[in-house]
Amino acid sequence: MKTEKSIITQSFKNALRTLYTIAPMLLAVIGLVGLFQTYITPQMIHSFFTGSTLYDTLIGTITGAISVGQPFISYIIGGELNDQGISLYAITAFILSFVTLGLVQLPLEYSLFGMRFTLVRNLLSFLFSILVSLVTVYTLEVVI
Repeated sequence: MKTEKSIITQSFKNALRTLYTIAPMLLAVIGLVGLFQTYITPQMIHSFFTGSTLYDTLIGTITGAISVGQPFISYIIGGELNDQGISLYAITAFILSFVTLGLVQLPLEYSLFGMRFTLVRNLLSFLFSILVSLVTVYTLEVVI
């Protein structure tokens, strides 16, 4: 019969083994995050939007997918884009994809969950980011 201390010790060893396994991918993700934050500025993101509903929604989804950071940062960027006159479709799509998609995290997600799960999850997140942003803003326009 295992004692409580041996169970805790074994659990700690398992946690360290898992951390050792994913550490290279974690370091790679942190490095990519630094590169994206350095080379992709908010001005570059702003220059992509034209005012077309579908185009801006698609661009908002793509820029949100390649942007990285904590989810609360997407609200700050969304507020700044709103102040610059970017359409609400693009901002909503940007925030949704910023939170649900992560092209930078793909290698880590692939190593942890496998190719099929990663591909299906990201494809569905991409499609639903577009769909939900269109429906949300359309609903707001009808209500207001």
